[in-house]
Amino acid sequence: MPREQITRAGLIGRFLRGSAHHFVSAVVFSLAGTALGALLPQIVKVAVDSILGGQPSFLDPLLAGPILGQAPGTRRDLLLAAGLILLISALAWLSQYLYRVSIARGSERFTKSIRDTLYSHIQKLPYAWHMTHQTGEIIQRCTSDVEVVRSFVSSQLLEVFRTSSLLGISLWVMFSMNISISLIATAFLPLILLYSAIFYRQIARRFLAADEAEGELSSVVQENLTGVRVVRAFGREQFELDRFDEKNTGFAKLWIKLGYLQSYYWGIGDMITSLQIIAVIVAGTVQATSGAITLGEFLAFCSYNLTLIWPVRSLGRILSEMSKAGVSMDRVRYILNCTPESDRPGAQRPPMDRDISFSHVTFGYDRQKPLLHDISFTIPAGTTLGILGDTGSGKSTLIHLLDRLYDLPPDGGHITIGGADIADIELAWLRRNIGMVLQEPFLFSRTVHQNIAATHPDASPEEVRRAASTACVHSAIDRFPDGYDTLVGERGVTLSGGQKQRVAIARTLMQNAPIMVLDDSLSAVDAETDAKIRAALDAHMHQSTVILISHRVTTLLHADCIMVLDGGRIAEMGTHQQLLQKGGIYRSIYDLQLRGEDAASLKEGGVGREAD
Repeated sequence: MPREQITRAGLIGRFLRGSAHHFVSAVVFSLAGTALGALLPQIVKVAVDSILGGQPSFLDPLLAGPILGQAPGTRRDLLLAAGLILLISALAWLSQYLYRVSIARGSERFTKSIRDTLYSHIQKLPYAWHMTHQTGEIIQRCTSDVEVVRSFVSSQLLEVFRTSSLLGISLWVMFSMNISISLIATAFLPLILLYSAIFYRQIARRFLAADEAEGELSSVVQENLTGVRVVRAFGREQFELDRFDEKNTGFAKLWIKLGYLQSYYWGIGDMITSLQIIAVIVAGTVQATSGAITLGEFLAFCSYNLTLIWPVRSLGRILSEMSKAGVSMDRVRYILNCTPESDRPGAQRPPMDRDISFSHVTFGYDRQKPLLHDISFTIPAGTTLGILGDTGSGKSTLIHLLDRLYDLPPDGGHITIGGADIADIELAWLRRNIGMVLQEPFLFSRTVHQNIAATHPDASPEEVRRAASTACVHSAIDRFPDGYDTLVGERGVTLSGGQKQRVAIARTLMQNAPIMVLDDSLSAVDAETDAKIRAALDAHMHQSTVILISHRVTTLLHADCIMVLDGGRIAEMGTHQQLLQKGGIYRSIYDLQLRGEDAASLKEGGVGREAD
């Protein structure tokens, strides 16, 4: 059943649930401030007409009070008008304050909800999805794009309500005062809205290009900082500077073009609104001099006209900003609409200390070019399988399929553990029971203790040290100034390659899983250390099913069974002695390595030329 896609409106509605009451309060306070603002021109109108024109007003009953009633007429009118203006301004200020407080609370809760959901959703997206999306771009979608959406909801969307109410109130008062001048004022509104809609489409297109360019720029920075040691080692600083400058220049040009477009938009808008103001002033002056309207009414009308112009201009600005928000919402929606990993209905939690079987497994990252061809074998529970093969022969892919980092296609065969298809096993249960040490281990920017205890956060210091000793890294850690409290740099940069691999092995050992996978995880250590680690692991993992992937014969020669892959197919399979006697690929690799630095280790392991 296809997953329901989130729309733009659905995105806003979904994350407004926990903060909607704050935005409702903001709308109420905004409307109150707008209504209070509409009263000020009326106070000015009455004050001018009663003071300069001597006309009676609806304020006369208030003027007969015990305090103001004793003052001279002009001063009395001025004092009352000033007092009312101060009172209304104070109430408007209070409304604005409460409006801003409500916006701040609502927008931050709204943004927090989006970020939490995005981060949680990204954690559940398939491994294949992460392999096809750049880290910098993902980060930008979770930061810059979320901020644009927050600005849209907290500022632009509420501004639509505010400007619409202000526009409605201003038009109602203006038409009630003078229909002919109001018609002149409103004649320009369709023109303003029309050109705003035209620019809306142009700005949206330009902003999308600029936003994508920013994602590419972020990816370049993230990649450069992550690989800073490689950049320095190969003297690639100038190349990286040129690469960054190229992306940065393109990014800047796109924003300059967007700035040009917005400048045209605001310039044309200012010209149209200036013409509208001039037309209203001319028409109002003519009617005021002819006596059709009073001076107070003329001043009030000019004030309402200025109030009318700003909402219309603001609405156009909001439309241009909404084009950016629409692009950012689509970029956020893209992530949320990607299908996360999920368990099948009725997913099981079977015992995992059972036989592992691959049955006619065929798989390729590109469905047109399979990497594995009809792979079938069984690993008896509690035994060790060694896998040997050239780069690209499919060794790591087998492990990725076992851990369901990639799913087999419907016609790609089956992988079972104790007879249960791994597709029917809960993902969390499957991965909790498969301990993996990858060829390029990733360490977090935390202490050595925290990295080793990552799979068992409640582990005691003794348990952590025991795992480190098994991985033959305890003595190295003990020599650090802060020992196990040494802070590991980003991606483990403060440790050597061999130390990182051994810390990763210790971390996996803490998991105490019934299935252990070491994917060429001893490649960065010397042959002597390799032998020590293997001996310690054999003693520790004697009850686990172990899969060893390596290019070294020394790492695999004591495995219960060794499988040699060639071109995505099983070329040979058997024990070390059986494969030597076959004289095939394994024997060729054995002879080649025996002449190299591993010769001593082979003989120490009890296997030499005399074993031929």
